[in-house]
Amino acid sequence: MGFFKNLGKKTTETTNKIAREAKLRMQITENKTKIKELYEQLGKKVYEKHVREEEINIKDFISKECTNIDNLTKEIEKARKEILVLNHKKLCKKCFAEIESDAIFCSKCGEKQIEEKTVFEKAEEKLEEAEISPENKKEAEIVKKELEEKNSEEF
Repeated sequence: MGFFKNLGKKTTETTNKIAREAKLRMQITENKTKIKELYEQLGKKVYEKHVREEEINIKDFISKECTNIDNLTKEIEKARKEILVLNHKKLCKKCFAEIESDAIFCSKCGEKQIEEKTVFEKAEEKLEEAEISPENKKEAEIVKKELEEKNSEEF
């Protein structure tokens, strides 16, 4: 029975991962489409001002659209990073090639990869370094256990 239970759990996890990745890729595509539309709107507005020979302060004129483009670009990067994490990958710090998250060297350029700690590992480290009063020891242990559980859920 344990085998089939584990198999079902793994299948569910894999399906959820695939669904999450598909959702993120759709979000990236939608944001790229929105950015393209904003570029077109910007070009059209600037050209219309040119044809009318109107004086414009270009920075004020396009700041809203540029801010929207910046926000969409940030969302795209966030989604890309999440896809990398889902697939246990990371980007090389030198050439930005996609490599395994536990790789010590980049398979493309050979650059040694600096091991980065996860948010959970950093929080756990700070918790261990902190001076905790005796009356708060139990609370600190609960927080540490929760961090460990959340960290194991990530992977």
